[in-house]
Amino acid sequence: MRSYDQYCSIAKALDVVGDRWTLLIIRELLLQGSCRFTDLKNGLPGVAANLLSTRLRELEQAELIRREDAPPPVATTLYRLTETGLALEPALKALGLWGLRYMTTMRPEDAFLAQWLAYAPAWFVADVDPAAPSAVIQLSSGGTHAVVEVGAGRVDSRIGEVTDPDLVLDGPPPAVLGVLTGVIDIEQATQLGLSTRGRRDVLTRLRPVGRETGHP
Repeated sequence: MRSYDQYCSIAKALDVVGDRWTLLIIRELLLQGSCRFTDLKNGLPGVAANLLSTRLRELEQAELIRREDAPPPVATTLYRLTETGLALEPALKALGLWGLRYMTTMRPEDAFLAQWLAYAPAWFVADVDPAAPSAVIQLSSGGTHAVVEVGAGRVDSRIGEVTDPDLVLDGPPPAVLGVLTGVIDIEQATQLGLSTRGRRDVLTRLRPVGRETGHP
């Protein structure tokens, strides 16, 4: 790793995690938990296997990740975040929240995976009406599916489908994620190809994290 050679905490942090792919490796380990090399590579479309191996070795040397031997029948090496690595979660959430403003368009070459559809609600939005009845939102985008459960002041999300959601949001990723996270309104999302079924009023309970008491 190259160093900025600056006695500054931001520079010191970037000395460790500022290389290409490094923070995305941390993202996948936060989302997936312990991972095989193959799991990580599948979650990082475009990364070369040799570069991923290099980054994992560097992160292990920096004590952000550790290797474990999975018991049979898996019997393979797993990568897991250490406490130091896990401590990066608030920084990644803040970076992702800041980056939402750039999510209104999607280039043809942009990859999109189900776990990214699933983590965005839990990380970036909050329930502003904890006293309201629980609600379930089904997200569908580009062949990927995720479920958002809102209730008691919590927003939880996961990959998958449910049989009887209160609201279905179906469309391209910029439309689904944009309206869910408040980057665009429902009319703009509809113009981008969003279709809805069910109770649109559920969306009024969601606000970007840090703006829970603000205006839509």
